[in-house]
Amino acid sequence: MPPQTVAGLVADARSRIEELSPMQLASELECGDVLLVDIREPDERQLAGLIAGGVSAPRGMLEFYADPASPYHREEFERDRRIVLYCASGGRSALATDALRELGYDRVAHLCGGIREWSAAGMELIFE
Repeated sequence: MPPQTVAGLVADARSRIEELSPMQLASELECGDVLLVDIREPDERQLAGLIAGGVSAPRGMLEFYADPASPYHREEFERDRRIVLYCASGGRSALATDALRELGYDRVAHLCGGIREWSAAGMELIFE
């Protein structure tokens, strides 16, 4: 069997997870207690901007932050809380959303198309 490609991994993850459009995410952010998680690296956040109200959890640390048994666990990660992840274009956040699902997070989704789609939809970005 040939090795999997990253495109295949992302497609597999997308078949198992909830995806939100920019409009759906904007509506959720207006209406409820959503933990919005930016999984990009700090330099990406500085260059491309970010969505207001999000917290930074780079992809390499996400599972450690989310696992209550990890010494790196962060309190804002609660398994029964609504969590939406985003990255630059949606690939990393799809994989990360699937990983959180495997860790027992049932109310997790990602921004399909990432911050690029958010920006293309005319949604506001902030720069720190």
